[in-house]
Amino acid sequence: MALKIGIVGLPNVGKSTTFNALTRAQHAETANYPFCTIKPNRAVVPVPDERLERLHAATGRPRKIHATIEFVDIAGLVKGASKGEGLGNQFLGNIRDTDLIVHLVRCFEDPNVAHVTAEVDPEADIAVIQLELILADLEQLERRVEHLESMVKGDKTLEPVLKAAKALAAHLDSGQRAATYPATDTEAYRKLNQELRLLTGKPVIYVANVGENALAGDDALVEKARSVAAQEGIPMVKLCAQLEEAMIDLAPGEREEMLALAGARQSGLEQVIRLAYETLGLISFFSMNEDEVRAWTVPEGTRAPQAAGVIHTDFERGFIRAEVIPVEIFLEHGSSSAAKAAGVMRLEGKEYVVQDGDLIYFRFNV
Repeated sequence: MALKIGIVGLPNVGKSTTFNALTRAQHAETANYPFCTIKPNRAVVPVPDERLERLHAATGRPRKIHATIEFVDIAGLVKGASKGEGLGNQFLGNIRDTDLIVHLVRCFEDPNVAHVTAEVDPEADIAVIQLELILADLEQLERRVEHLESMVKGDKTLEPVLKAAKALAAHLDSGQRAATYPATDTEAYRKLNQELRLLTGKPVIYVANVGENALAGDDALVEKARSVAAQEGIPMVKLCAQLEEAMIDLAPGEREEMLALAGARQSGLEQVIRLAYETLGLISFFSMNEDEVRAWTVPEGTRAPQAAGVIHTDFERGFIRAEVIPVEIFLEHGSSSAAKAAGVMRLEGKEYVVQDGDLIYFRFNV
C-alpha cells in the first residue's frame, strides 16, 4: 500500500529542513522568512528495515526493494489560513490527500530564525494550526449540510448522514477535532469522512524540532509540547532537524556515532516511520524470488490472500496457500531448503493472519 505523510506547521519551524533530513534529498528550499515553500515538496523514501538488509545479505539476491513512504512538505500555515490568509486553502487541499499528518512544532530558541509571533510557544503554535484545520473542516461540512438538506427532501435515506453532519459540525464548532467525535465508528461518519477527507479526522504525530542540546533530555519548550500531546492523546517524538540535515551525506556508521554523541538513539526518519506504522496499525512482511528480496506494507489483521493481492491481484484471485516463516527463523537456518528440512516453514491457508516480519511465498493458480 502507498503511504503518504504530510508535514505541517507554522512558517519557520523547520519544515523544509526536516523534509530534507527525512528524505535525505536537499532539494527543498530553506530560508529565514515565511512562505519559503511555495509549492509542496514531495519525495518518496525507502522505509528503513534492518531485517530486509540482513535478508538481502544472507540470500545474495541481486536486488532489495524497500517499502516506501511519500513525504509532502506543505507551505507554512498561519492564523487565518482557512480563510485564505498566507498561502491559504490551496495548501490545505494537499493535506487532504495524506494518510497521516506530521505536525512539526518549534521547540528551539534562535534569534537568527524569525518566528511568526514574538516568542516561541509550542502550546500556542499547536493551537493556531489545529484551529485552522478545524475551521477548514467546518467550512466544508457546513456546505455539505446545506447540500444534504436540499437532497433529503427527495431521499429520506440521507437523513442519518444529515443528522451526523450536523452533530459533527457542532463538535467542530466547539473547537474539537473530528478524530475526537464520539461516533467515528458509525457508517454515517465514515461516509462523511470519505467524501470530505476531514483534515482533523486524520491521525497525527507531533514532532518537536529541538536544538541539539535538547536531544538527550527535555527542556522547558519540549516539556510544554509533550504536555499538550499527552492531553490530546497524540504521540510525539523529537528530532534536531539541523543535525539530521548535516548528517545527510554521512555513512550509516558515522550517522549513528553522531546521533549517539548528541544523545539520540534513532534518526528522525526512523522515529517518524516507526511511530507512523504504530499509529496507522501497519506491519511489514517480506517476499523473495530469484532476483530480489522485498518488503511490503499491510494493515495489521490482513489475511494471507489479501496480502498476496498487494503483490499482484492474480495472487489473491488464485490463492491456494502460503509458505510462511518468520524472517528471524529463516535467517537462523540460512535458506528455504534448510528451513523446510528443519520443519520450521509452515503451510497456511486463507484464514491465516499475516504477522509482522513474516517471510512468505504465495502459491496460486489462475
